[in-house]
Amino acid sequence: MEHTLQVMALVGAAFGTAVLSAVAGFGGGVLLLPVFVAVLGTRDAIAVLTVAQLASNGSRVWFNRAEVDRRLVGIFAIGAVPAAAAGALLFATAPLPALTRLVGVFLLGMVVWRRWKPHAARLDDTSFAAVGAVSGFGSALVGSVGPMVAPFFLARGLLRGTYIGTEAASAVVMHLTKLVVFGAAAVLTASSALIGLALAPAGTAGAWVGKKIVDRLPAHVFVIVVEIGLIVSGLLLAVTGG
Repeated sequence: MEHTLQVMALVGAAFGTAVLSAVAGFGGGVLLLPVFVAVLGTRDAIAVLTVAQLASNGSRVWFNRAEVDRRLVGIFAIGAVPAAAAGALLFATAPLPALTRLVGVFLLGMVVWRRWKPHAARLDDTSFAAVGAVSGFGSALVGSVGPMVAPFFLARGLLRGTYIGTEAASAVVMHLTKLVVFGAAAVLTASSALIGLALAPAGTAGAWVGKKIVDRLPAHVFVIVVEIGLIVSGLLLAVTGG
């Protein structure tokens, strides 16, 4: 009975956070991580979360495939791929709670910055690749840094499906890199991979529901939803440390 309740909790969390991610473009990993840690333990939680996020982000890319900014994804990947590989190698000894709290404080600061200087987060291509490097490294260590990169994608003028699909495609690049390294370092086991794959249908369903919602959101409401998500995610990370 206890095992059944755990499975139901994981599936429900995967679906609900996939809906949130499909609407706001991020937040699913941040909210899933505490649930996975409680059920699976920290190390397995990060590995399972990576598999689950790969499925969820992949679904968002597919549902928004016509709107993805492929050039921006490529620029992001230049920095993200090597940094994600390096971060995954350091994952076994990283002080995860401290790093997670640092990300949370950064998110809250980014919301203030966006309101104070709404165009200041727009970066040139070289700086955007650097954002990819920082997020790739951080993602390998704390599981999810989607909220951290959201302001930089928004500053490029991406909205609704273009923003959702482009951010998700960038995340897919990071998660694939992490999974390769996790597998080589024996962090990703067969059982954790199977758990993550078993949650894929819930993530895909959530992404589909979220796509239907976001297509109906006015642009100004969409930005407000994203910023509320940034604040909630920042507070959650800063207070709990993931």
